[in-house]
Amino acid sequence: MKKYNVIVIGSGMAGMTIANKCAKKGLKTAITDSRPYGGTCALRGCDPKKILVGAAEIIDRANKMSGLGISGGVFINWQDLMTYKNDFVSKMPKSVEKGYEKAGVAMYHGAASFESENTVRIGNDLLEGDKIVIATGARPVVLDIPGGDLPIDSTDFLNLEKLPKHITFIGGGYIAMEFAHIAARAGSKVTIFHQGKRPLENFDEDIVKHLVDATRALEIDLHLETEVVGIKEDDDQFKVITKSPNSTETYKTNLVVNAAGRVPELDDMNLEKANIASNKKGIKVNEYLQSESNPAVYAAGDAADSNGLNLTPVAVMEGHAVAANIIRGNSKKPDYSEMPSAVFTLPTLAAVGMTEEQAKGSGKEHQVKSASASNWYNAKRINKSTYAYKVISDKDGHILGTHIIGPHAEEMINLFAMAIRAKLKVADIRNMVYSYPSMGSDIGSMV
Repeated sequence: MKKYNVIVIGSGMAGMTIANKCAKKGLKTAITDSRPYGGTCALRGCDPKKILVGAAEIIDRANKMSGLGISGGVFINWQDLMTYKNDFVSKMPKSVEKGYEKAGVAMYHGAASFESENTVRIGNDLLEGDKIVIATGARPVVLDIPGGDLPIDSTDFLNLEKLPKHITFIGGGYIAMEFAHIAARAGSKVTIFHQGKRPLENFDEDIVKHLVDATRALEIDLHLETEVVGIKEDDDQFKVITKSPNSTETYKTNLVVNAAGRVPELDDMNLEKANIASNKKGIKVNEYLQSESNPAVYAAGDAADSNGLNLTPVAVMEGHAVAANIIRGNSKKPDYSEMPSAVFTLPTLAAVGMTEEQAKGSGKEHQVKSASASNWYNAKRINKSTYAYKVISDKDGHILGTHIIGPHAEEMINLFAMAIRAKLKVADIRNMVYSYPSMGSDIGSMV
């Protein structure tokens, strides 16, 4: 049996942060992953996706300016784009391994399962740890319907060698909406089935309405309140059987993508052998991200049932907190007060803080400033028809929440997050002198 001060299960951004920080503080540290090192974001999520989004942005920009000074056709060569994306992604595991080697982290490759409260098995190796961290991330939810094994998942989509003529997405979250916008601009006909009344249900309803309109304007066939109840193979196609309040329909498509959500990846870890309590949201942890039932275990990122959003920056922040608590004892609580998030559709949707509905439910006295900004200069100069905002502030003028859809919303939302953290008031933001013309210069007019 090999003994370590710290064993980290999972080499995504949370696990990577914890392993490197602990090793650099002199703790004997080991890490393992059942997949190549790097995690979901770097290898099969945010980073490769944003490369595809970058190509879609060029198409969108060219189409919007066609006849307004831009002429000539432009299109996505999917095979070349995949080659470019794969070249970027393929370098990550070796780079991560070099970092571990430099930090003195012992590396294992394989799935880990618990043998006792402080031991895990990785293949033929049995490891004992003073502290064990679960940072395994999340996996696509399994579709419990006839033919539920037939769709591909988000990882498969990011590795498609060819883009089919027609793609159907099941779900109405980040993955379905973002990938649908990419595929549509790459030349595929796209259909989305979502069983809820609106997609992106955790975002502000009014801002999402703008995205729904923009999605349908792109000729994406978006079906809401429609549940997929079965999938069948039909020669080189698939039949997707759906149920809505008024009817049951069957649709044909070339490819089905399961984008119905993700769940913590805790399968086959034998958590019960280690007295580790969990639920559908992940490992049950206390305010220090320590297991409620086994003090030798911590969890971070998508594998933890914490108060954080399932976002890469939040996983990194939780990783720093866990590392600090292992090194110095429980003293650092993760700070979830400002968690900006973005949906990389085109237009981009971004948010930080409370929605209007949450503000009403909080009982706080508040005011809302909301409008379309499609007639503002920054929309007109690039011929963007979708640009809107909603800013919620309290009676003292502090920002409670901001919601934006439009060009560079993902950058603008960071400025609002900083304003919330710095406790700037509406008057402070309004009276700032901004560089102009810039997207940031619109912020003063939004508050």
